[in-house]
Amino acid sequence: MDIDGVLTDGLIRLDENGVESKTFSTRDGFALVWIRQYGLATGAISGRTSHATELRCKDLRFDEIHLGTVHKLPVLEDILARTGLPAENIAYIGDDILDLPVMLRVGVSAAPADAYSEVLRRVDIVLDGRGGAGAVRHFLDLWLMATGRYETALEDILHGNF
Repeated sequence: MDIDGVLTDGLIRLDENGVESKTFSTRDGFALVWIRQYGLATGAISGRTSHATELRCKDLRFDEIHLGTVHKLPVLEDILARTGLPAENIAYIGDDILDLPVMLRVGVSAAPADAYSEVLRRVDIVLDGRGGAGAVRHFLDLWLMATGRYETALEDILHGNF
């Protein structure tokens, strides 16, 4: 997934000392950790380098973290070559036109409800939530449902098996 506009609201806050801060949804974060036990690998390809983003990706135990890369398709191609995964087994969530080359290459593409209009026209799934406010959670719930794991995952939570 992209980060800014997907895991965040896309706003970058700088204080008077140039220190950057971002806001991440705990619901998105919980879901990203939760689904790992059901076999989904996670990763980020972001055009910006950000200490806050790097910390969050590491905290969420992303399998792939690629920051500061505007040209995202070569990163995806490298991931595919290293892992042996076919592109159709990859899903990508993005919000802006820099994400489109990757989104058009993978098996499933999704975008937050507040993504750029050209992206919304071209994705497979428009998510209910906005970037940084539940879009990723919605996508992961859909993945659990589509793979027949949602009820089991919910039962695991209800019985303390998380």
